[in-house]
Amino acid sequence: MRAVVYEGPRSVSVIDVPDARIERPTDVLVRITTTNICGSDLHMYEGRTDFETGRWFGHENLGQVVEVGDGVDKVKVGDYVVIPFNVACGHCKNCERGLTNYCLTAQPVPEWAGAAYGFADMGPWAGGQADLLRVPWGDFNCLRLGEDAEEKQADYVMLADIFPTGYHATELAHVKPGDQTVIYGAGPVGCMAAYSAIIKGASRVMVVDRHPDRLKLIEEIGAIPIDDSAVDPVEAVNDMTMGLGADNGCECVGYQAHDPQGNEDPSLTLNRLVKSVRFTGEIGVVGVYIPQDPGAADELAKHGEVAFDFGEFWFRGQKLGSGQCPVKRYNRQLRDLIVAGKATPSWIVSHELSLEDAPDAYEHFDNRDAGWTKVVLHPDLASAKK
Repeated sequence: MRAVVYEGPRSVSVIDVPDARIERPTDVLVRITTTNICGSDLHMYEGRTDFETGRWFGHENLGQVVEVGDGVDKVKVGDYVVIPFNVACGHCKNCERGLTNYCLTAQPVPEWAGAAYGFADMGPWAGGQADLLRVPWGDFNCLRLGEDAEEKQADYVMLADIFPTGYHATELAHVKPGDQTVIYGAGPVGCMAAYSAIIKGASRVMVVDRHPDRLKLIEEIGAIPIDDSAVDPVEAVNDMTMGLGADNGCECVGYQAHDPQGNEDPSLTLNRLVKSVRFTGEIGVVGVYIPQDPGAADELAKHGEVAFDFGEFWFRGQKLGSGQCPVKRYNRQLRDLIVAGKATPSWIVSHELSLEDAPDAYEHFDNRDAGWTKVVLHPDLASAKK
């Protein structure tokens, strides 16, 4: 089978690798028809993590079941399924509590928790930017899709990660009907957080970014774009909220945040959020932060530490929730919103390409080139280069 294989910093290729196969009775084998490039893939693509050369990416996956193990009861050959990026067993202490983002079984390091497909430090699981994907504990991890699955793949594949992750940000921030919400970052996850806040009935959703194409998308769904290269975003949010600040906020950027001049500062969006959210407000952090970052610009960041304005945060009596999304907590209900026509997350998609187009797509997406907001790959699609 073919897969998008990591060859080193900013270098991937599409090559033949050993076929995925059923290895345990509870496995499901999926022929991947749609898989996304995620902003989190770029951390690995850029060489900022310890992702191993020769592994392949892909944690946002959808496809059709082609084989099931003898221990699989629910999922059938021929089903279209979307797979959470979290690899979860369903029976450990954390999974039983609904915390599939911190599965204790799928993560082989005893002191750690949480696993994912094709992801640094999150277990040995192969990614789905390939023709086939082995899904362990298949009955638990596969979300079956209905008759419209094939035609709405670009919508349903967002259930693997970014739609639930954006929704999770609003859950951590406790966004409620009528709230005024600020979101830092208008990448795919930030867009989905804004979309989720609107679905929940927030009265005003403000989104801070500086890329014109992203800000234009935000405006199209009824959110308020704030260009932090043109204005002070904290002042802009406070001006729109009678000087009080937003009721809650979401951090959707992560440790590679940088100012308009290009200087990287992992504390930038966190500290801006503290000052943009009102006293006793709540903040949800789903942007990626990591324990070690040897490629960082300063000593604190190299050790996964940030200069957080804790005094201001404490003084304001704010609350903060963080961490990866437990996709299974939300994906079924979000799927049903898509089925009912009440959510169409594919509005974020800018490019649908073949697997062979992945190297160019990674380069464009990593450069944040205009118009490259979300890339979807189809292994069965012919390359535009041919």
